[in-house]
Amino acid sequence: SIPMMAPTRPSLALARWVLLAAVAARLAGADDPYRYFTWTVTYGPINPLGTTQQGILINGQFPGPRIDCVTNDNLIVNVVNNLDEPFLITWSVLKQRKNSWQDGVAGTNCPIPPGANYTYKFQAKDQIGTFTYFPSVALHRAAGGFGALNVYQRPAIPVPYPPPAGDFTLLVGDWYLAGHDQLRQTLDSGAPLPFPDALLINGMPSATLVGDQGRTYLLRVSNVGMKTSINFRIQGHALKLAEVEGTHPVQNVYDSLDVHVGQSVAFLVTLDQPAMDYAVVASTRFNPADTSPLTAVGTLHYSSATSLAPGPLPAGPPEESEWSMNQARSFRWNLTASAARPNPQGSFHYGTIQTSRTLVLASSAAVVAGQRRYAVNGVSFVVPDTPLKLLDNYNIANVIEWDSVPERPDGGAPRPGTPVVRLNLHEFVEVVFQNTENEMQSWHLDGYDFWVVGYGDNGQWTENERLNYNLVDAQARHTVQVYPNGWSAILVSLDNQGMWNLRSANWDRQYLGQQLYLRVWTAEQSFSNEYSIPINAILCGRAAGLPH
Repeated sequence: SIPMMAPTRPSLALARWVLLAAVAARLAGADDPYRYFTWTVTYGPINPLGTTQQGILINGQFPGPRIDCVTNDNLIVNVVNNLDEPFLITWSVLKQRKNSWQDGVAGTNCPIPPGANYTYKFQAKDQIGTFTYFPSVALHRAAGGFGALNVYQRPAIPVPYPPPAGDFTLLVGDWYLAGHDQLRQTLDSGAPLPFPDALLINGMPSATLVGDQGRTYLLRVSNVGMKTSINFRIQGHALKLAEVEGTHPVQNVYDSLDVHVGQSVAFLVTLDQPAMDYAVVASTRFNPADTSPLTAVGTLHYSSATSLAPGPLPAGPPEESEWSMNQARSFRWNLTASAARPNPQGSFHYGTIQTSRTLVLASSAAVVAGQRRYAVNGVSFVVPDTPLKLLDNYNIANVIEWDSVPERPDGGAPRPGTPVVRLNLHEFVEVVFQNTENEMQSWHLDGYDFWVVGYGDNGQWTENERLNYNLVDAQARHTVQVYPNGWSAILVSLDNQGMWNLRSANWDRQYLGQQLYLRVWTAEQSFSNEYSIPINAILCGRAAGLPH
């Protein structure tokens, strides 16, 4: 088994924190530093639930290695694929400024063939926070290959809380005993994925965090699961929200936090209770009616503790959407906190900008050509044999279906397609995600974060809902939950040229077509807008053999 990725002694955790700051300080006057990694991807035995399974390992690890870096560091990651099928990693939520070439999804990159390698070259540009990476093709995500990517601030950019005594990274997610190939066959046959078998924390059913009484620690929690929302809580301890997917919120205090698929939060916990061992609980949310919640229980161990805290495990919140939605609405963007650059987050007054267009994207469970699929405004995405980014770069015609997704649902019959919505660089766009089904959904946009200005669980969105939008301090993030039979509205400033995946973070829905791409573009060709194709780009499909 693999131990927790960050349950270091507080003194060691603090030392690592100080070391990162010192290294960054020494390099502040030089070029942004480079960090080099070589990762070998293999199959290997894992036993998170006591039964040996075939997992996907990176350098023999499950979960994969954690990357710790500092804002604006350049990351060079050579990925060697020793699996028996193509493999691809996406660096979820890193914005990849001007560089969708490194995004690592099927619409931008050819997968790495078996026995080959690809070297990603990208920068953790203008971001601070808690992020993840994971495999993006062939349902590999269900077998492992995921890990944490934490970006620390430069010394010149303060965060709005004192340096913690240490920090812990917790990758929490649902898990299946069935292998990824079996789950893939299930979806390909038209059957839905079953309810997961377990909930894991850093690849195991349990974990232990060690800290000193009276000190405060930063806990980073990411939902790396396939399809299930979670609630996270610690017996007898308050959770002070400190970061939401790379931005700083108002530091409200909560008894527990909902973290939906693909989302990350970080919060401060002060060990202010008697020196005992306290339960750390993660449980699934919005479970199907015929199932019981899955629970993973860890331990918060005070370094001087000799006994367990009395009492039952802390109970989860009410199951209905209203509680969770009210918590989501309470997340507020901290308008005075520094951003990754030396200016306040709230200096960008998003609520005063006129939107250029509105996209209302309704999800649906559809039957296309007799096959179970998922669709967006009636179009179910089919991955082409050549990445869309390459098709666009080489002007290869008759594959991309430009603007073929209606900007609003039109009631048309479900159909397969390869839709790309064309948008102009620097447009300011309103997107409404409409959930037409009785299950929680989650949506993610590569290349950006956005402001979540409204939630609803009252059926169809209408223009009148804009009267209730938060246009002052809505939380900025990159993944937004959409409640059953409800909607979520976002505003996004399209300042990052490229080909960007807009997808369901529920991986069974993504796999079966609930996704599309946004092409953000300008006719002005300049490296200040977008980098050119990498010289080491893998060329496949209709682009095979073409010059770089």
